[in-house]
Amino acid sequence: MNLSDLVSYLDTELRIAEIADYSNALNGLQLENHSGKVSKIVAAVDATLPVMRKAAAAGADLLIVHHGMFWTGLQTWTGPVFQKMKVALDAGLAVYSCHLPLDFHPTLGNDAVLARSLGFEPCGHFMKTKGTENGAKIETELSRDELVKRLEVATGSRVHVCAAGPAVCRNIGIMTGGAGSEVAAAAKSGIDTFITGEGPHWSYTLAEELGINLIYGGHYATETFGVKALAAHIEAKFGIPWKFVDHPTGL
Repeated sequence: MNLSDLVSYLDTELRIAEIADYSNALNGLQLENHSGKVSKIVAAVDATLPVMRKAAAAGADLLIVHHGMFWTGLQTWTGPVFQKMKVALDAGLAVYSCHLPLDFHPTLGNDAVLARSLGFEPCGHFMKTKGTENGAKIETELSRDELVKRLEVATGSRVHVCAAGPAVCRNIGIMTGGAGSEVAAAAKSGIDTFITGEGPHWSYTLAEELGINLIYGGHYATETFGVKALAAHIEAKFGIPWKFVDHPTGL
């Protein structure tokens, strides 16, 4: 498939031009390849040097990530930055990044896919980030202990729990990644159990004071869902095979 055609499709599906994001996100195509074609995709969370090396070794010509190449800001093309560019250019590897647009997508987004992996169908949103409604809201009746078990199974890792809310969860909110600092906004919206990836130290103590369950599932672990769903969607629609490259940070 032509790279330009796939990029046009993804930009539209993910509403790249409509959804505001952090300045270093630079959503969309971040690096072209010399062939202008896509025959194999690697999906990953971060566009790091180890990930690019794994993508090149897998024979991919497109790397789709959640966190792109420019999160650390403007840098000279030296050291690891040069190495990343060299690996990608030598391998003919294009890079496409989608941060908040992928978080917010109603079917392919991190929040929605994680919710469904826990056995829930989101019933709406409970947050607004940079002008866009987001966060998967779930109305149910489930014990906190069972919810924690489901999250550990879904993410494949242990989670950290501030059990300051009810033992039976009825209004659950999911915002993956580093959204722990939004615990007050979540509580204000009526959420009694807030699932996220990570947060600052004070997010735990604030959750205790607010009387809300705060469950940290890991920044990396909660953001593997969207890129996998997006790559699988591309394969189903266009027949392009894909592979997930796992390179966890443990955070």
